[in-house]
Amino acid sequence: MRAVDIMTPDVISVDPEMTVKAAAKMLLDHRISGAPVVDAARHVIGMISEGDLVRRPEIGTEPRRRSWWLDLLSSNQERTGEYIKSHGHKVKDVMTDRVVSVSEATPLSEVAAILEARRIKRVPVLRDGKLVGIVSRANLVQALASAREEPATSEIDDQEIRARLLAELKAQKLARVTGGSIVVRDGVVHLWGFVWAPEESQAMRIAAEGIPGVKRVEDHTEGFPVVPGI
Repeated sequence: MRAVDIMTPDVISVDPEMTVKAAAKMLLDHRISGAPVVDAARHVIGMISEGDLVRRPEIGTEPRRRSWWLDLLSSNQERTGEYIKSHGHKVKDVMTDRVVSVSEATPLSEVAAILEARRIKRVPVLRDGKLVGIVSRANLVQALASAREEPATSEIDDQEIRARLLAELKAQKLARVTGGSIVVRDGVVHLWGFVWAPEESQAMRIAAEGIPGVKRVEDHTEGFPVVPGI
């Protein structure tokens, strides 16, 4: 799937000349935690979110005054930047102007990676540099909830199930297992042997459960015995 398949096309956007108070009310009215800031040509020039609005003198939450020695360590650019962010009256003054965006053709795996790496909740979708949609974490969760489950099939025999599981474990480097550690009988996967950590057997179980034809997984693995003094 791609960004265009799950994006919200009717995007609530903010004008850079809008007041901070008006922007805060817009977020509340639309029950959203952030929105893109666009110019007259629908080019995205920033993002405004709840995080940009919580440190304000109007509600007594502006950043505390630094101690004199911290002032010595910080640059004048840092101090002025903090002041503008907390005291600015217009969206253009407090918005985050470093915007990461995606195109309609961006795969969801890449979108998810961007949200995770940047620690952001949403990313604008652009076409020819203009805003056409937005993809949020909620959109990804909705896509997961709507995903079609692959139906179980009896055409895959035990040997094929075992081969697929071993291939998945090897490809993902999920666990240190040998061929004799996995036995499949009548669609039931039996996991045997020793593992270095409980997460390894959990990873094997999850990998097995994702293979069509698997009825259930029985975990017989054990942790490596601890030798005293080593």
